[in-house]
Amino acid sequence: MTIPSNTAPNASLLNAITPMGLGFSRTGLTIGEEEAKIYGVIQYPQKVDIGWLSSLTNIPATMVAIGFQPIDNSALITAISKSITQNRSLADSAKDPLTRQRAEKAATDGEKIMMQIDQNGETVGLMNLVVMPFAHEERLFTRASRRVENTFSMMRCKIRNLAHLQKESFRHLSPLYPAQEQIENVLNKIMPMSTFVGGFPFASSGFNDGTGYYLAKDASGGLIIVDLWRRGGDRTNSNIVVMGVAGVGKSTAVKHIALGEYMKGTKIIFIDPESEYKELCHRLNGDWINAGGGAGGKINPLQIRPAPRDEDDEEQPLYKDEGNGMSDMALHLKNLEIFFNLYIPDLTMMQKAVLKQCLIELYHQFHISWTTDITQLASTEFPTFSDLHELICTKEQQTKDNVYKELSLLLHDIAHGGDSFLWNGHSTIQTRSRCICLDTHSLQNTSDNIKRTQYFNLLSWCWEQMSQDRNERVLLICDESYLMIDPNVPQSLVFLRNVEKRARKYEASLAIISHSVVDFLAPEVKMYGQALLDIPCLKILMGTDGKNLQETRELYNLTEAEEELLAAKKREHALLMIGSKRMHVHFEIPEYKFSYMGTAGGR
Repeated sequence: MTIPSNTAPNASLLNAITPMGLGFSRTGLTIGEEEAKIYGVIQYPQKVDIGWLSSLTNIPATMVAIGFQPIDNSALITAISKSITQNRSLADSAKDPLTRQRAEKAATDGEKIMMQIDQNGETVGLMNLVVMPFAHEERLFTRASRRVENTFSMMRCKIRNLAHLQKESFRHLSPLYPAQEQIENVLNKIMPMSTFVGGFPFASSGFNDGTGYYLAKDASGGLIIVDLWRRGGDRTNSNIVVMGVAGVGKSTAVKHIALGEYMKGTKIIFIDPESEYKELCHRLNGDWINAGGGAGGKINPLQIRPAPRDEDDEEQPLYKDEGNGMSDMALHLKNLEIFFNLYIPDLTMMQKAVLKQCLIELYHQFHISWTTDITQLASTEFPTFSDLHELICTKEQQTKDNVYKELSLLLHDIAHGGDSFLWNGHSTIQTRSRCICLDTHSLQNTSDNIKRTQYFNLLSWCWEQMSQDRNERVLLICDESYLMIDPNVPQSLVFLRNVEKRARKYEASLAIISHSVVDFLAPEVKMYGQALLDIPCLKILMGTDGKNLQETRELYNLTEAEEELLAAKKREHALLMIGSKRMHVHFEIPEYKFSYMGTAGGR
């Protein structure tokens, strides 16, 4: 096709593909409205991990160019051989131990490289790397430059600003020019081909624990393979936190994780306030239990449960004064203190003291003392609330004390009234499978204190399941965890936090699922609520906004890019934190898993 010579330039196209102007200074450049500067790497670390280049080439607000040119191996082998001889001589003659150690290390490394090149046919070449941070504001540009310097420093690479060579560096970086000889002369360093290829970003896309199951895909389409139970480095536990507003895919992601764990043999327990996991439980032939008053889902709060004993005391116990010398009954009385505080928040100190005395006396009537072996008792051998109420009424008649009268009135509902269907009676809950769903949907129309009290009662039972066998992996998924939060009774959060801390000792994991970070960071409970969000080593942060986004940014020190990801509230997309590693991930779930999930909670 022939273009007439008098055709006018297309200004819109030129503006789209070229900057408005280019300006160069001694240490930087201006590209249109963007400020920039170009650094070059002048020294690389002696040892690197697979995918090491991905950390250097994926820094926000930067452009990177990498050059690699294979060279003749024979001259390099000769040079390495001479270097080995010199270092061996230096090691033999050195009197300073440090000098001798360094020389021996250099000689050993040289021998490994020479063997790799000479005997294994390793290709070597000259590598150079330039990086250009840029931004349209001076404040943002300073931050981008500092981020580049810190990242390269952490990777043990030395960089320097290519002063007086910014124009040549820009040409070297640009795809419109060939490699610039001046820049190559300054930056070229010898590098084995395997180190270069193994470090390339595309070679290290994704995340792989080596064991585990598929979780999601990263921004480049690489697979994220996670083993929740892997420990080491900055991963000290198997706990999970999932946060995000309604409709961004939280429930689907949680079901996806639960199915992956179930297929690997993990026991799964759901606390389900919204009946979102009922269909999943049925399709896995699990135990679906109506824990909101169903005949088969009663958990007697007065039934003492065996308290696990840690083999070492490095972890904080569930209660500050707990020790191996305290009996099961003594520890359970502390649970009951929290139970009654949640159920009747207005109990006075005198009423609490009298109630505790009545509980101790009641247990003694049932031949349960401080030293009784609880594991030998059946569920029907423990007292119920009707027994407690009867004892308090008897005390009232004997003493005519108003405290007993007040307690008998306050506890009438739980013993004989509307709340008795939940807690009065012997425990009837029984499980036979590895998937248990404790459904509390029928409690949604009850008062907050009823919900919180039953939630705590269920959590106490779940902790018994998690801690009774150190060799069985148990994942407890607490959906709508904000129901556990009561600003007037922070002890409930203390219990939950310490369960999270101790779970790793019993091969157990606690998953906190909620739509609101703010609930956990209210001033009255922040001391304990923040720990629940900090402790888990696996964090999945999905779309959010407003005050929640602000609190999330401050809590996890989010970057601007991470904050924008959450603010977009794009369904199925999340910020994934595994230990200290952070990734933008997309939950592309295999179709076969949806056949198990059902319709509740969205897809």
